[in-house]
Amino acid sequence: MADKRDYYEVLGISKTAADDEIKKAYRQLAKKYHPDANPGDKEAEIKFKEASEAYAVLSDAEKRRQYDQFGHSAFDGGAGGAGGFDFTNMDMGDIFGDIFGDLFGGGRSRRTSSGPMKGPNVRAAVRITFEEAVTGTDKELDLNLKEECTTCHGSGAKPGTSTETCKKCGGKGQVVYTQQSLFGMVRNVQTCPDCNGSGKVIKDKCSVCYGSGYVTRKKKIQVSIPAGIDNGQSIRIREKGEPGTNGGERGDLLVEVTVSRHPIFQRQEYDIFSTAPISFARAALGGDVKISTVDGDVLYNVKPGTQTDTKVRLRGKGIPTLRNKQVRGDHYVTLVVQVPAKLTAEQKDILQKFEESMEGKAEPESHEAEKDKEKGKRKLFGKDK
Repeated sequence: MADKRDYYEVLGISKTAADDEIKKAYRQLAKKYHPDANPGDKEAEIKFKEASEAYAVLSDAEKRRQYDQFGHSAFDGGAGGAGGFDFTNMDMGDIFGDIFGDLFGGGRSRRTSSGPMKGPNVRAAVRITFEEAVTGTDKELDLNLKEECTTCHGSGAKPGTSTETCKKCGGKGQVVYTQQSLFGMVRNVQTCPDCNGSGKVIKDKCSVCYGSGYVTRKKKIQVSIPAGIDNGQSIRIREKGEPGTNGGERGDLLVEVTVSRHPIFQRQEYDIFSTAPISFARAALGGDVKISTVDGDVLYNVKPGTQTDTKVRLRGKGIPTLRNKQVRGDHYVTLVVQVPAKLTAEQKDILQKFEESMEGKAEPESHEAEKDKEKGKRKLFGKDK
């Protein structure tokens, strides 16, 4: 016994370590030195057995008390060394479930619960308009959902009969399997396959629900869609999914929202973007322009000489936020100056005169600019009197 390391030292924990600390320390060492992760490595195999022996003692309250009092000598009669410690009937299924799950991609644990379990969620979809996404709306869905069978009242048994205690698990809902490992027999606790963890079996099944205790019925579900919801987001309705097992609550209903495209507006987070046409005359002279928004048409006063692609911002005319529908994004509008495709003779004549007046105005302006430029030169060289 003199060459055997202290169990606390092996696991790298203090003598006051709690049970969860002991379990965590062993799990880390077991994953690191497990033979399947270190094939052919004798040293890793020895360290794995050493850690397993330490955990077998320190995870058992009585064995740990004896070890703390007498040390390794407390087990002189039943062990003898790292390879001879008695692991028989030791329940380490949850530990090895974690190890094997990480090594081979399985579940986190081989131990399964037979207690109440929440039912599966149900998924549905609904389509709304762009405007409905802005203001919020209510929709009614027709769904096929499981409901308690009115004939057997959810028991699954034929009326006049009752369920029986499962013989395989004795009504516990769990069965224990023993498995030979590298260091002895290991117990794994699993849900009973005969009663699916309920502890009861149905001998005479209900002819309506065929023993399931539930029947599928079409139901109308009201869905309240909040203002500001975006395309692809989902709404969760509690306990409108599938029934739970062993008395567990129902699952949830998840409704995915699809927002239809709008011919004018485009959304980016809580802001709206669009374009608005503006006539050549209005762009040149300035004045009010009618702009379409999700709240209706509004008048916006543009400045004289407004150019095409000018962007304006309408504050608070965007999408409401989900947290507070009173807080809204903005609406960004790009003004596009439109050139008329067809003109009357009178309109052409007016535009022609306008063009000529602009050309005629340009020459005097250029002449005056030259005069100013020449005057500036005279001042620079001291010739201006």
